[in-house]
Amino acid sequence: MKAQLVFWVERYLYAPTFLQKLLSFFLLPLSWLYCFVMWLRFKNTKPQDTGMQVIGVGNLVVGGSGKTPLVTALAQQHKNAAVLLRGYGRASQGLYVIKDKTQILQSVEVSGDEAMIYAHKLPNAVVIVSEDRKEGIQKAKEMGCEVVFLDDAYSKHNIKKQDILIDVPTQNNHCLPSGPYREKLWKAKEVLVVQEGRDFSREVTLVDPKEKMSLVTAIARPQRLDDYLPEVVAKHYFEDHHSFTKEELEEILQKDGVDSLLVTYKDYVKIEKFNLPLSLLDLELKLHFTNK
Repeated sequence: MKAQLVFWVERYLYAPTFLQKLLSFFLLPLSWLYCFVMWLRFKNTKPQDTGMQVIGVGNLVVGGSGKTPLVTALAQQHKNAAVLLRGYGRASQGLYVIKDKTQILQSVEVSGDEAMIYAHKLPNAVVIVSEDRKEGIQKAKEMGCEVVFLDDAYSKHNIKKQDILIDVPTQNNHCLPSGPYREKLWKAKEVLVVQEGRDFSREVTLVDPKEKMSLVTAIARPQRLDDYLPEVVAKHYFEDHHSFTKEELEEILQKDGVDSLLVTYKDYVKIEKFNLPLSLLDLELKLHFTNK
């Protein structure tokens, strides 16, 4: 039921049916009110200097946009960086250092899937999860980091930072609940807007491919993968941040009669512990701009 609701919302926001468009139209007054409240919040918030170089990477709409690979590519350009994120979907609360400069300290259950990707992909960086971003920045400062990357933090207007936004093409320019926008690009806000194809490109590596594979993934708007997929026997989509069980994955392997499950890195960090046959669709970004 949860997965069906998530997929319905994704269709409603990005590829609506006629009835969904009609619903969106009737919800416009709520969207205008929501957007106005978010503008008031922005206008009445003063950014505070944390004494650190802080770079926020995000997007304005709900759903996936490639923030994680972009943060990874940017952080790789720095020798003494920290990545700080909320850790959505984790089975923990509060501040945790997921990885120091040498080793991973927590499990994926504590970190959440996206934080664990950073822990694997950035061997020299610190990775921290915290709902309180200022507290997380202070922890990174105490650990000797010189720059902090905030994953999905455009709306944190109370923190002085450089904002980088990924431009996600959409024909629906309304705020929630009529459209996908969580917030607008306010005129008084200094932001670097980057676009795929102009400012970065995706590079796909297929690790340990097998003759017969089934795609299993729990990312937002999984159809985004279609341009990068090899031939697969079947596609199995789960809601974003889904916690897989070994039994459901074994059932897919048996039902499809495949040699391995093809997964993204976001799925891999949650599934690797099951010791099942996996093939990895590893997407990384090649930057065409510098940010140091």
